[in-house]
Amino acid sequence: MVASQLRTTAVNDVRVIEAMGAVERERFVPAARRALAYVDTPVPLAGGRALNPPMVVGRLLTEANVVATDKALVVGAATGYAAALLARLAASVVAVEGDAALVAEMRIALADAANVTVVEGPAAAGAADKGPYDLILIDGAVEQIPDALVAQLAPGGRIAAPMIDDGVTRLVIGRVAGGAVSFQRVTDAEAAVLPGFERPRTFSF
Repeated sequence: MVASQLRTTAVNDVRVIEAMGAVERERFVPAARRALAYVDTPVPLAGGRALNPPMVVGRLLTEANVVATDKALVVGAATGYAAALLARLAASVVAVEGDAALVAEMRIALADAANVTVVEGPAAAGAADKGPYDLILIDGAVEQIPDALVAQLAPGGRIAAPMIDDGVTRLVIGRVAGGAVSFQRVTDAEAAVLPGFERPRTFSF
């Protein structure tokens, strides 16, 4: 994975590579799909959800420039793989997930991560009572990022996400400056869709 999927796609932060080499992805996928744990496509989980490809998570963490003092929020944390990586990179992590079955799996998978707090609740709401956050990682492709999440960023904070734009998923990094967030496109990539972040549909007659 490190040689063929990460280093070849600009995942070049030494700390990120070390974390991804140390955290066993098979702990975060169903037993029947553990043979697929390291493939570079979304891995199906319970409830129609999926685990993002390694490159997606690695590239977002690389571009987010995670530092050891960061307080991080993982939105739509699923079974906790991205949260486990951030537990090795940041000071503390809050992992929010709305699917009760995935939350149960995440609690087991992250049982040894003392600096991770698991929160069961709507992903789009985040966890404002535990913020503000230096980094928010949205662990799935979304059509929009709610203002309620952006408001949980600390001054100078960053938000990393796969964004769906006209059917194309692009990895983006947003940074707070002057009270607003400006987003920069990193690259196009296939990512697991995170429900609950759809744009309102318009009707034409």
